[in-house]
Amino acid sequence: MITLPPRGSRKAGLALLRGHEIWVAERLAALPAPVIIADGNEIPIFGRPHRIIHDPSLRGGAIIERAAIRIGGHPEFLARRVRDALHDLALRELSAQARDKAAHVGVRPAAIRVKDTRTRWGSCAANGTLMFSWRLIMAPSFVQDYVVAHEAAHLRHMNHGPDFWRLAEMLTPHRVAATSWLAAEGPGLLRIS
Repeated sequence: MITLPPRGSRKAGLALLRGHEIWVAERLAALPAPVIIADGNEIPIFGRPHRIIHDPSLRGGAIIERAAIRIGGHPEFLARRVRDALHDLALRELSAQARDKAAHVGVRPAAIRVKDTRTRWGSCAANGTLMFSWRLIMAPSFVQDYVVAHEAAHLRHMNHGPDFWRLAEMLTPHRVAATSWLAAEGPGLLRIS
């Protein structure tokens, strides 16, 4: 998909694309291979690989085990059920982490939501609502800790000024490692579908 400025023409956009054809091709070639949520494939949960196992006899959705995620029901609904299970797990885990981080600095989030975002791992709205990508549950715990701490710090400071960074670093020691991990591995999480 190409996004153009409001006054940009389709012709100008295509000319720009053609003028940078090699650069675009290189970026596309560098993307991680897509991972399809399907029986037998692996996806990470907390940064550890989990094999997806379709178990038609299983009732009640999903069971997440140490190295597997068992999914019941009809096979045509498997991918949706896996995404739903990860969404629910992300909401539980990230909400608990966010409430804990916020409590450390004497604030409370107005609400906590989990969505399927493509551009941000987390955000904090002006009204105090925290939002996280459900895909964050696939990242290692130290990455989750950093993203949650970052957003919780925004409950006090809605900017990236020195006070914000002091508070964020008080809430987590993982900034450098987590941002490096997200830069290197985050695109792979976005390729899971």
